[in-house]
Amino acid sequence: MANKKDYYDVLGVSKEASEDDIKKAYRKLAVRFHPDKNPNDPEAAERFREATESYEVLKDENKRKQYDKFGHAAFDGAASGGFSGGFSGMDLNEALKAFMGDFGGDSFFGDIFGNSRARRTNQGSVNQGKNIQIKLSLSLKEMHDGVSKTIKIKHKIGCSSCGGSGSKSGKLESCPQCNGSGRSRRIMQSIFGQMVQETICARCSGTGKIVKDPCNSCLGAGIVEGEDKVSVSIPAGVSEGNYITVDGKGDKGINNGISGDLIVIIYEKDDSIFTRHGIDLITDMEISFSDAALGCEIIIETFSDKVKVKVPAGTQSEKVIKIPGKGMPVLHNERNKGDVLIRIKVKTPENLSKAERDIFEDLRKLEQKPKSIFHKFKNNFGL
Repeated sequence: MANKKDYYDVLGVSKEASEDDIKKAYRKLAVRFHPDKNPNDPEAAERFREATESYEVLKDENKRKQYDKFGHAAFDGAASGGFSGGFSGMDLNEALKAFMGDFGGDSFFGDIFGNSRARRTNQGSVNQGKNIQIKLSLSLKEMHDGVSKTIKIKHKIGCSSCGGSGSKSGKLESCPQCNGSGRSRRIMQSIFGQMVQETICARCSGTGKIVKDPCNSCLGAGIVEGEDKVSVSIPAGVSEGNYITVDGKGDKGINNGISGDLIVIIYEKDDSIFTRHGIDLITDMEISFSDAALGCEIIIETFSDKVKVKVPAGTQSEKVIKIPGKGMPVLHNERNKGDVLIRIKVKTPENLSKAERDIFEDLRKLEQKPKSIFHKFKNNFGL
């Protein structure tokens, strides 16, 4: 154990460091030296391994006490009374998951390292590029009818200079560290006997291949920044928050890896006439006092056609008139539609002309006449 570095030195903390200090120190090193951030960098991978091993010991109160007392010997049974359980030697990814539990879950490293968990799902996908997301704003009319859009995106594409391989010659060599398997194996002693730990090879990031003659254009990654135009078909009836996945239109994976996906998230533009409520469309319609009193017919232009609507006599302000089946279609079932709901607003006239004022004066007198009769009735009966 003489060659192993002091765990406190590895994390850059003092022996009096608090649990919080240890977590913060490890977090900083994990972000800096994580293999996903430093592909094909064995030194960074080793620093990450050392930091994770140090954190696993020092974050545990019992292990820390044993380490403070016996040093590294505490974990190989060399010291009498030492910690016999041994350092867990867990997969670094498992250690990382344990650490992420303290800092808000997978999202912390998912945001920084581009959903590295998804890329590590199996060896065949270690070179998969990131998914990318874009927002697409649509009008209510486009959501009602369905529409095709051509979108310009910026993403990682294969390097044309090296054909996406990352190598000047176009040839990748077998990784000498894992012999092309993409996996590293370690044998450790535990209280249960020998245990075999298998992890992704830090040298080749699990691909089993390395670049010996890096391309000048992409510096060995096989990917460069590029632009594309993508056609997206939007079905009728989509709502804000719905998304459409376009396979293989995300970032290209390094060294001829497979491409991630493009995620198109739908947003709704404001409409000058309608407000959407589920599959129903709501609009306000102003009518005059006379139209409200006498009744009238109005023409409403929906997203599918024009509809004549009858407003009955005596309609009050805020009354809602329904036009069935003229609202938004149900997604993937266009024959079923919501309704158009017309909320009546009776408009009070302003800036009356003399003729209009005279008419309203006469109307008021008529409206007051029953009251006069009622007053006379009360007086006759002593009310």
